[in-house]
Amino acid sequence: MSGPAGIAGLVPHAGAMVLLDRVEAWDAAGITCFARSHLDAANPLRRAGRLGAVAGIEYGLQAAALHGALAAGEVPQPAGYLASLRGVALLAERLDDPALGALRVAARLERQEEGGLIYGFEIGSEAGRMLLSGRAAIALPRLA
Repeated sequence: MSGPAGIAGLVPHAGAMVLLDRVEAWDAAGITCFARSHLDAANPLRRAGRLGAVAGIEYGLQAAALHGALAAGEVPQPAGYLASLRGVALLAERLDDPALGALRVAARLERQEEGGLIYGFEIGSEAGRMLLSGRAAIALPRLA
């Protein structure tokens, strides 16, 4: 699995909402991905021509979804629902600055139960500058 097309087959997103470009590494504990979609003028998360740092949360959640699919043997998982965000730290105003280069998107699984997951996430610049971080609780639908 490589590139946005391979990623699109594993996450509950389509078209321009597939934000991640490639997986750098993953294991049972977490995943590290890279993205350049934050520089695309057609990025669907842009508002008033800009991409605020808060949009980075979606990058972290997509990395978590991709990690879940890879950990399940490259089986797409049902869409989860964001139940809560905690400890979100926005350390930049915007993500659409070309000087940032590619975004490094990391998600680590902190807890997994039948009804949901907790992931920590961090978004950084290609050069290593931390841009945002936080934790997300994701509720999973009950399967019949």
